[in-house]
Amino acid sequence: MEELINRLSLQLSNHKYETQIKLSLSLGYAYHKDGIFDRNCIHQEADSNMYQSKLLNSASTRSHIVKSLIKTLEERDYITGGHAKRLEEIAVLIGMKLKLPRSSIERIALLSKFHDIGKVGIPDIILKKPSSLTENEFKIMKTHTQIGERIASESEELNEIAHLILKHHERWDGSGYPLGLVGTEIPIECRILSVIDAYDAMTNDRTYHKALPKEYTLAQFERGSGSQFDPMIVQIFIDIVKEIG
Repeated sequence: MEELINRLSLQLSNHKYETQIKLSLSLGYAYHKDGIFDRNCIHQEADSNMYQSKLLNSASTRSHIVKSLIKTLEERDYITGGHAKRLEEIAVLIGMKLKLPRSSIERIALLSKFHDIGKVGIPDIILKKPSSLTENEFKIMKTHTQIGERIASESEELNEIAHLILKHHERWDGSGYPLGLVGTEIPIECRILSVIDAYDAMTNDRTYHKALPKEYTLAQFERGSGSQFDPMIVQIFIDIVKEIG
């Protein structure tokens, strides 16, 4: 199925159009290995994966909704310019290195764009504070994961990643929030985002700190491997950064 979808997508992207009207193609599938299964459930899963693909398709109406929301978040400084795009690109590379199914890679791409959507519910006095947050302020800041989950749950476009938005600040050793998940209890999409989001935050200017050197940051990641981050993903990420810069 993966090979078929890739082949169809490639043929469409290479097609020479004789008019200005271009086709867009969004594909989704579901697979059940063995045992009893419900055909309707399998169809629903495939349908959800297809709509997820449609969200990422630049030619689709749903994609324009996504882009409008991203622009609004950037204008309000809830996400920094280019942050979501950088995360999406590297997340997809990691997903491909791990040979994840297409649906998981697309979920990572969506999560990269919308993981911080809940920050719309955090007061600007906390969100844009140039110094360290107090204990009470940090408690308020941490609620952005639950706020984001509620927003995504109410959106037909983002419902599929609502649970991932809730869990994107969990840590490998269980010290994250809001659920305190440990190791592989944390969805793979969130484990990937955790690494690349932290790296991007450290190596780019923020209101609370200046960008740190790449070499120093990578060394910090190696120290955090097995505590904050999934060791396997850290190693893959470091290899990619050294490979592509």
